[in-house]
Amino acid sequence: MSVTVKASLGKEKYYTEVIAGENTLITDEPVDKGGGNKGFNPFEILATSLASCTAATLRMYIDRKEWDVEKINVEVELENFPLTKRAIFKRNISFEGTYIDEEQRKRLHAIADACPIHKILTHDIEILTQFS
Repeated sequence: MSVTVKASLGKEKYYTEVIAGENTLITDEPVDKGGGNKGFNPFEILATSLASCTAATLRMYIDRKEWDVEKINVEVELENFPLTKRAIFKRNISFEGTYIDEEQRKRLHAIADACPIHKILTHDIEILTQFS
């Protein structure tokens, strides 16, 4: 699977319009970093990718199993440690509207780890940069 996004940043610090297909979102930096706090910052976008992908992957599995789960909540905290070149994602998953037994919980944990973003983040990543 391949996706393309385009980010455009003018002179307004650090207000960035990001376009993917027909969808647009705004990113920005917090006020204490010189931005206007008008959108998610890049770290929040990264954590959002993991949270939303996890929720969607779990929903697909739960629906296929026909389990009656009203709501899936996924909270992701991203801690970045630039000096040690380490990042830690803390993911907390909860369910509303049903009881999840231990066997289901184990299976759902494996399914959460199988979400495509989780796989990308835990496998080899290469970034190729070109200026045009």
